[in-house]
Amino acid sequence: MTKYLFQANYVGQGIKGLMQEGGSKRREAVVQALESLGGSLDCMYYAFGDTDVLGVFDLPDQASAAALSLMINASGAVDLRLTPLMTPEDLDAATAKTPSYRPPGQ
Repeated sequence: MTKYLFQANYVGQGIKGLMQEGGSKRREAVVQALESLGGSLDCMYYAFGDTDVLGVFDLPDQASAAALSLMINASGAVDLRLTPLMTPEDLDAATAKTPSYRPPGQ
């Protein structure tokens, strides 16, 4: 499973829906969406400022993350951004690799 940081902003009817349903009902909807893809929610927090809601969840693959992002963003009610997260061990594995690369102009 890959962990993802999610950051989202409610827009248009999404704001009205949030005000009507409240935060815990929206969390339930997130959990159901994740479970439908074989994932789970680690944490979810509401905020104010540049981001309305953020958190971390697990999904089994990138296709599932892309499907979720497409579906949520297509609703027009939420602007969702996903960031895949890496463990320190993932970074260790990355630093052990030596790809061949030529910088531009060299």
